Amino acid sequence: MIPPPRGAADLVLGPVVLSATANVVMELSWPGVGHGVAESRVDSGNVLLHPLHRFRTTTAYLAVALLGTDEERADYRRAVGRSHAHVHATAQSPVDYDAFDPDLQRWVALCLYRAFEDTWGLLAGAPGMRLPDPVYRQCATLGTTLQMRPEQWPADRDAFDGAWDDGLRHVRIDDAVRAHLHRLLRGDFLPAPVRRATEPSRTFLTTGFLHEPFRSLLGLAWSDADQARFEARMRRLGAVVHRLPAPLRRAPYSTALTDLRVRRALGRPLV
Repeated sequence: MIPPPRGAADLVLGPVVLSATANVVMELSWPGVGHGVAESRVDSGNVLLHPLHRFRTTTAYLAVALLGTDEERADYRRAVGRSHAHVHATAQSPVDYDAFDPDLQRWVALCLYRAFEDTWGLLAGAPGMRLPDPVYRQCATLGTTLQMRPEQWPADRDAFDGAWDDGLRHVRIDDAVRAHLHRLLRGDFLPAPVRRATEPSRTFLTTGFLHEPFRSLLGLAWSDADQARFEARMRRLGAVVHRLPAPLRRAPYSTALTDLRVRRALGRPLV
């Protein structure tokens, strides 16, 4: 029996990375976030152009948000802010957006929380479980490490459900964002041999981690048998992961945090 998490740091487990593409789909389903990414002029953050760089910065962000110190989070917030300063709508953009919009950032933080909560429940053999309020409240740093104001984080886990349902009312995926998401789902950022070899498992895991209405919006088929197979696979993985020592259990996030600390010490760019 896997014990419940004692704090947000316990949620940082390597298999969270398996939900990454599904999480991006959910985040980008808000038009302001979707077009902010699809139209971004910051090429270094484009996963389709620089997948390794994007992987490093995203894992570092999640690691510092839940495992880092207040000072490290402040430094990372400033570093991300310098990149986000270039992400805003232009006269040609079909929707208005600004990467500093705290409401857009809250939606991203809500999606990230779902990734950690969903992964914990699946690995523990309790899919759909809700984490205790004290653990949930610590996860506010998923948003406040950006520009989300602390008071914007729903007060407790029940309030989160209300905020999530309200967020779903804003979900829209137009043709431009759908094209970008399908490139991610296909794995266009991977070398062709890797893309072909991993396509079945990537599609299966991504679809498993997606909530409705996102599967339907992207036309991804999923059955009760698929769900049972997905849950069994994650439960078996959880039995292995929870037996590992913390540094291995948390990889690649533990590695990303170490890299961030080295970069800070050497004065190198964090993002």
